[in-house]
Amino acid sequence: MAGNKAVVYTGPGKVEVADLDYPRLELQDGPGVHPSNVGRKTPHGVVLRTVSTNICGSDQHMVRGRTTAPEGLVLSHEITGEVVEKGPDVEFLEVGDIVSVPFNTACGRCRNCKEGKTGICLTVNPDRPGSAYGYVDMGGWTGGQAEYVMIPYADFNCLRFPDRDQALTKIRDLTMLSDIFPTGYHGCVTAGVGTGSTVYVAGAGPVGLAAAASAHLLGAAVVIVGDLNADRLAQAESFGCETVDVSQGDPKDQIEQILGVPEVDCGVDAVGFEARGHGKDAQTEAPATVLNSLMDITRAGGALGIPGLYVTGDPGAADEAAKTGSLSIRLGLGWAKSHAFTTG
Repeated sequence: MAGNKAVVYTGPGKVEVADLDYPRLELQDGPGVHPSNVGRKTPHGVVLRTVSTNICGSDQHMVRGRTTAPEGLVLSHEITGEVVEKGPDVEFLEVGDIVSVPFNTACGRCRNCKEGKTGICLTVNPDRPGSAYGYVDMGGWTGGQAEYVMIPYADFNCLRFPDRDQALTKIRDLTMLSDIFPTGYHGCVTAGVGTGSTVYVAGAGPVGLAAAASAHLLGAAVVIVGDLNADRLAQAESFGCETVDVSQGDPKDQIEQILGVPEVDCGVDAVGFEARGHGKDAQTEAPATVLNSLMDITRAGGALGIPGLYVTGDPGAADEAAKTGSLSIRLGLGWAKSHAFTTG
């Protein structure tokens, strides 16, 4: 049987390519695998040959040592691949199919999955609801920056492209369907973006840009993107967004210059827990900055979509509270404005 090579986390700031065993239709012991998951049979799974994968900001959090990820963890949850082996319970996929894999590992059978809340599947992670490939505290499912990867519950988790040849010609674009694009879209949907909305997206990284593009697709009248990085802001401007350079000060003032009022209908946090301050504090880490800013600039009765990552364990946090995910959030402000918050 063929071997396998994969990118593994070996400590803060370090990754390496390691030789691994070829995946089996059974969850093997390894870094991050919960003892209750070791030996778990997956006759409903497939083995994919990875065709294309991405590096997520979440991977970078781990590599920077800002999570409790164990050394040896195989990275990446953004997988597009070819089916090379299928379990006996797989009904709707065939060897040779090209598929996209949503980053959340889900069974499709539990109460949360049936309600469409696949990000918090109740069965795939013995530690807590929710699981993902190659990610800290997510059940130990091996990541996708590998030659081969096993996908459980494949009929539910693998999205087959109907035309193999057509898919392969656009495979690098289609890889965005595994995480980047739907995460940005999810942020906008949960923020209530619709026809005529004014939207502020905090963060012009890949997910923030995907959120901005999604806001246009959902009918937003004005999409404003805020960031510190001039190149990223230029990219947002290239497809019709207004921009805010938060290094120049509070985004509220710049939003008023754009809209005539200092507030928007919908806010999206595409930054997460490694956020920095605004203005003179733009180089100082201040993890609650984005959430507090969004509450300030989102109209009363509006909603915040929060796909930006927040963790329960951050050994590199600036203060003791933040090391356990406790942030100084102005919840009273959000309560007073009757905001809706959707995380995850």
